[in-house]
Amino acid sequence: MIADILTVMWKEAKGLFRYQGSLRTVLLNLLVPAGMLGIFLPWQEGRDWVSSPLALIGAALIPALLVGMKIPDSFAGERERHTLGTLLASRLPDRAILFGKVFAAIAYGWGMAMVVLLIGLVTVNVAHWEGQLLLYSPTIALAGAVLSLLVAVLMAGAGVLISLRSATVQAATQTLLFAVLVVPMILQVAFMFALGAGPEGNALIRQILGTLGSPQVVLTFFAALALVDVALLLAATARFQRARLILD
Repeated sequence: MIADILTVMWKEAKGLFRYQGSLRTVLLNLLVPAGMLGIFLPWQEGRDWVSSPLALIGAALIPALLVGMKIPDSFAGERERHTLGTLLASRLPDRAILFGKVFAAIAYGWGMAMVVLLIGLVTVNVAHWEGQLLLYSPTIALAGAVLSLLVAVLMAGAGVLISLRSATVQAATQTLLFAVLVVPMILQVAFMFALGAGPEGNALIRQILGTLGSPQVVLTFFAALALVDVALLLAATARFQRARLILD
C-alpha cells in the first residue's frame, strides 16, 4: 500500500508542472505571498519576528493558497484530460489512488509553508543582524509546523471531495474557493488594511493575535481543526467509489 501511495504521489509531483504550467509559472504564483509573508513582514517586524504570532499567518495562508490551487486538479483534471478511466482501470488500490493524490497536495503546501518560514528567518537575520543568530521560539516553530499541516490537510480533504464531483478543474476551484477560502480572504484583506493604518493597525493586530494566542485557545483550535480534517478525509474515503467514478 505504501509503495502504491508513493507511486501516485510521484505521478502527481511530475504533473504539478506539466498541467499547471512551467516551473516559472509556479514560482510566480509563489512570489507575492512568499515576498509578503517571508520577506516584507519579517523585515518590518524586526527581531521580534521569531517570537511573534504574526509568523503564523504565513504558516496558514501559504498551504491554503497552494493546496487550493493543486487539489482541484486531482480528479477533475483527470476527468478533463480523459485519463480518469485509465487511472481507475489500473491495479492500484482505491485508497492508494485517493491518498496518493491527497498526500501529494499536502506535502506540496506544507513543504512550501516551511520554506516561507525559513525565508522569514533568513530575512530577519540578514536585515537585523546584531552578531547573534536568531531562531524561532520553540512555541512559534511548533505552532507554525502544526498549523500549516492542519490547514494543508483541511484544504486537501475539502478539495478532493469537491474534485470528485466536479466536471472541470475550474468548477472545482471556484467551489473550493467559495467554500473554504472566503473567510481567510476577508481576513487577509482586513489584515492588509490594518497594516496600512500604520502603528495603530500593527498594535491592533498584535492585540488580537495575543488574545487568540493563549495556550487554551490555540490547543482548542488545533483540536477542532484536526477533527474537521479527519472528518473530511473519512468523507473522501467513503465518496471514492471506483465503479461510480468510471460511470461518471
